[in-house]
Amino acid sequence: MPVAGKSPEMEMNAWTLTLLIGAGATMVIDVWAIARRRLFGIAPPDYGLVGRWFSQIVLGGRFRHDRISAAPAVRGERWIGWIAHYLIGIAFAGLLPAFWGLAWIHEPTIGPALLVGVGTVAAPFLLMQPGMGAGLAARRTPRPAAARLQSLVTHAIFGFGLYAAGLAARHLTV
Repeated sequence: MPVAGKSPEMEMNAWTLTLLIGAGATMVIDVWAIARRRLFGIAPPDYGLVGRWFSQIVLGGRFRHDRISAAPAVRGERWIGWIAHYLIGIAFAGLLPAFWGLAWIHEPTIGPALLVGVGTVAAPFLLMQPGMGAGLAARRTPRPAAARLQSLVTHAIFGFGLYAAGLAARHLTV
């Protein structure tokens, strides 16, 4: 939707920057997953299982599983999971210009980025974990409190990643 006083080129630039910000912030949490494994011995997320879950939704129409790991494997599920991971990060980055306008893209601030980052923890708590068999907010996992904390920290880091990627991307503006 056109913005008053903004050229189509500036709007396209904003869409491109949002894509870069979302991909950059998602990369930040991937780096965090590597650091978390090395520092704390915590295994990174298995995006193959995320791909299996998405495939089960799209191809089989089944949202909820008792254990997604028990569902039949899907060809290419790891790729599907990684692509979904990045597309979700990009979609979440789109919340910044949607709620704070194009001004946030041109002058990023930490508050909205952290709010979006932490707020997006609702997605795993309310959708992914229940759908994949871990229960609402990971209540069916062996250590629900630890799983919740890991999700919250990861999404806060995503928020910092949104801000950092926003700072980096603003230098690309016209």
